[in-house]
Amino acid sequence: MAVKLRLARMGAKKRPYYRIVATDTRSPRDGRFIELIGRFDPIADPKLFEIKQDRLDYWVGVGAQMTDTLAGLVRRHQEKLEASA
Repeated sequence: MAVKLRLARMGAKKRPYYRIVATDTRSPRDGRFIELIGRFDPIADPKLFEIKQDRLDYWVGVGAQMTDTLAGLVRRHQEKLEASA
């Protein structure tokens, strides 16, 4: 089983928010997932991005691949944390 870390779209039409999930690559985008590890709300002001860093590190450590979109969000979030520290 190959595991991917990706965004699952939730919310209403024109009002999306996303769950960050670990899922089997064969599952549909908004379908079954293994574990919920965070959330992202692009509509909120300021944008909300929460992730369980320990679970992200675990999944990456066991070979899960992040989608390009999620990898960019995580990179920007980490840069923001480093800049504020």
